[in-house]
Amino acid sequence: MDATGGEQVPVQFAVQDQGRDRTTGFAELAALLHEYRPEQVAAIAEITAEDLLAAARLFGSARQPVIVYGLGVTEHMHGTDGVRTLANLAILRGSVGTPGCCGILPLRGQNNVQGASDMGALPDLLPGYQPVTDPEIRARFAHAWNSPVPHRPGLRIPQMFDAAVAGDVRALYVIGEDIAASDPNTPHVRAALRSCDFVICHDLFRSATAEHADVVLPAASFLEKDGTFVNFDRRFQRVRPALDPPGQAAPDFDVLHRLAHALGADLGCPTPADALDECAALTPVYAGLSHQRLDREGPLHWPCRAPDRPGEAVLYLDHFATPDGRAALAARPYLPPGERPNADFPHVLVTGRRLVHYNTGSMTRRTPDLELRPAETLDLHPSDAARLGVADGADVTVTSRWGRAALTAHLSRDVAPGQVFAGFHFPDAAVNDLTSPHTDTATGCPEYKVTAVRIQPVR
Repeated sequence: MDATGGEQVPVQFAVQDQGRDRTTGFAELAALLHEYRPEQVAAIAEITAEDLLAAARLFGSARQPVIVYGLGVTEHMHGTDGVRTLANLAILRGSVGTPGCCGILPLRGQNNVQGASDMGALPDLLPGYQPVTDPEIRARFAHAWNSPVPHRPGLRIPQMFDAAVAGDVRALYVIGEDIAASDPNTPHVRAALRSCDFVICHDLFRSATAEHADVVLPAASFLEKDGTFVNFDRRFQRVRPALDPPGQAAPDFDVLHRLAHALGADLGCPTPADALDECAALTPVYAGLSHQRLDREGPLHWPCRAPDRPGEAVLYLDHFATPDGRAALAARPYLPPGERPNADFPHVLVTGRRLVHYNTGSMTRRTPDLELRPAETLDLHPSDAARLGVADGADVTVTSRWGRAALTAHLSRDVAPGQVFAGFHFPDAAVNDLTSPHTDTATGCPEYKVTAVRIQPVR
């Protein structure tokens, strides 16, 4: 397949059948790719054209290729386009909808991210990815819940903060997320929390967000809960409590039931097993799932459409989940990040996780045995450090268009010249004071991976 604008990559891609017979948009995608020469793409990716072509040959000649990607792919202003591009590659290569092939494996940030998404923890979807805008689907859920279902999608997290600052959202119920430390442009997040009349923080530990809360509800850990987890392979797995929650802590399910009861509502599902039964009755792709069956047979994949049918471990063997049964290839041109470095902000800050900590560190920083990194640093390439006059271990001030942070420099060749890296595990380091408010327009995911910054040594 010629997708390089001039140079033919000598790899036999399996596109004759899969690319044309089982897809739409193939011609449009091929025409778009024809505009991108290897040298142009390599320059954007900051690799050599030779390495790019070598990667194409490896992927094209592999017997059973699989694409594995982490959160960094999605944490861009155009992260959805990046994921769609990976899907294009997998579909054209014949890795999707083919027995024995693994397709794409997205590595989630933690367990049950897939399960939360599957159960409708999105502002425009009900369980099983059923759109809230569909009147027939809404009516089915409204009948079961004995309550009307909103016909308009709700707000994504960045929109919630904007609405709170504007006075349109007056209360926030924050469950299991330390938004005052983990979300980008944290001065704006803190302003949103201050603007609310009422804030509930429902979490395992007293976090930075809890300092802004009117009510703090102590949660139970996964070791103290009953229910199910669903991970990236769409496999429902039973979760059973190994011990009782300490003190006043309680499982989320119990807390939400008690809160609903206090407000005069009856959720109609006294146990997690009842909740899954209701979900199965309302969601065709979960119709064959229940706690009883999972206890008897073990983990099951969805779709699982009937109690006597197995789950579908491999999707799209016969057709894709589109009206015409064909995979819709996405022709997306390269688009730049939300902001770029310039003379005033010459470096690119990339934020992310460190090996020895997890997210905002509310759990790992409490564990003495994990104190391998007591404070955050700024990873800086030695050539940049020399030009700036920054020694290893020196204090530096990092400034972006959005905020400022004080960090200690750590010289490292693990980062490229012109780039710096810092984790967000230490709220006191205020790394997310620096990150930009740019988000993916499709998902609302923040652009954690690209923020233009200026680095100055502390004299």
